[in-house]
Amino acid sequence: MSKLTAGSANRRPYRRPMAGWYKRDPFFVRYMWREVTALAVLAYAVVLMFGVLRLSQGEAAFNGWLAALRSPLSIVFHLVLLVAMVYHVYTWFEVMPKTMPILRSGGQRVADATIMRAGIIAAVVGNLVLLAIVWGTPS
Repeated sequence: MSKLTAGSANRRPYRRPMAGWYKRDPFFVRYMWREVTALAVLAYAVVLMFGVLRLSQGEAAFNGWLAALRSPLSIVFHLVLLVAMVYHVYTWFEVMPKTMPILRSGGQRVADATIMRAGIIAAVVGNLVLLAIVWGTPS
């Protein structure tokens, strides 16, 4: 057996270090924050599911759930969730131009920023219309 063959048998394969891989690049840091904010969406879904559960248990149980939502701790919790969800939604609108087919207008490619702004404006208008329907328009 030659020296070259004998030496290569003792070497271990290269293993890229994985600890903290997302901290090395700002793109990955933002990606990880976007993924973590999905947990805020999950948390709020759980809050709403408990509301539906309490509603199915009767008026007293539902009123108890509403009272719990009015506590200072719950209000702080909801404010934290709101900030996380706004960031989550913004980053998804930021990704939107990269995930959809290329749009052209007048032979020119529509800019990513224009697509993102249009999505945000559509979401804001849609939410305002929904709020107007739910709360009623002033007469």
